[in-house]
Amino acid sequence: MQAITRPVLRAPAEQIHAEELTKLAEQDSGPRPPGWRLSPRAVRAFIVGNDKLGVRRKFYGDDALIDRCIVTLMSQRGLLLVGEPGTAKSMLSELLSAAISGNSDCTIQGTAGTSEDQIKYSWNYALLLAEGPSLRALVRAPMYQAMSEGWLCRFEEITRVQPEIQDSLISLLSDKVLHVPELSGEEATVFAAHGFNVLATANIRDRGVHEMSSALKRRFNFETVRPIADRKLETQLVREQTEALLRHAQVEIELLPDVVDLLVTAFLDLRQGVTSEGVVVEKPAAVMSSAEAVAVGYAACLDAHYFGDGTVGGEHIARQMIGTVLKDNPDDGKKLRHYFDVVVKQRAQRDTQWKRMLEARRELDR
Repeated sequence: MQAITRPVLRAPAEQIHAEELTKLAEQDSGPRPPGWRLSPRAVRAFIVGNDKLGVRRKFYGDDALIDRCIVTLMSQRGLLLVGEPGTAKSMLSELLSAAISGNSDCTIQGTAGTSEDQIKYSWNYALLLAEGPSLRALVRAPMYQAMSEGWLCRFEEITRVQPEIQDSLISLLSDKVLHVPELSGEEATVFAAHGFNVLATANIRDRGVHEMSSALKRRFNFETVRPIADRKLETQLVREQTEALLRHAQVEIELLPDVVDLLVTAFLDLRQGVTSEGVVVEKPAAVMSSAEAVAVGYAACLDAHYFGDGTVGGEHIARQMIGTVLKDNPDDGKKLRHYFDVVVKQRAQRDTQWKRMLEARRELDR
């Protein structure tokens, strides 16, 4: 993969974490599956962290899940990560691809309009008309590229793709062979190189989801990525991810611990439908994931930096959280008002940040 030399909003994982990947490769003495850049132990260390090697944790969740994912990718079956939106499925697939293949960009983005040629291959029609079918006229799609190079092919939102297009993966996963009938001889067959596999993701709440056929399901191992259950771990994640975004944006602002605690607590209350005091609240239909909490924290910091005095408070969190909750379900507005009137109002009597959050309540009535 060609290195990116100009400033970009976000570089791929193998470039962001290039130093750690190099360090792990130099220290890696474990057995490596054919076609893998790192051993399974080193891949695990890259994702869950290793303090001795100075490798930080990147995925906050169930470490046993990571072990199962790595074992699946060594097998003859594909891996399908399923779960609620915002549970870091795509990030996990990117990290696994960066560590195993050294390339996380071999990706198919599933949509209702995804076609088979976007998965396998298409043609440069000017060359096709001028020269006829040839390797020079063939345009490699991600699956063709992954099979020929021995990479993981990421398939994002696979259940958004029409079922008949999904099923084009069945023979690829079973036989590890891609046929190009327009060509002849050896050029007509692509045998998968060592290291090839398919790593797919699917959200269980999104509209437009298509049921996978039983034949395709048998070619995948399913792993559910669940929301973070550990409050301390989620707080660490939100703080670290928000600070990383601020550094990238070159915004110098401090996100105080009590503000992070307010942010995580509010999201946890609305996600679980009950507060730590035992007060029952209605859960909004909007996704209240850790990823959304990071987005709210980052936006609140930008709000305070550019429109405030540079101090992030509960009112900044409230303003950005309102936009996260009030997306397309009118009932979510009623639920959020109830949360402010019952929970936030009570906490505001004993905590300054919650009082500042309550002051933003009026924006809900606009």
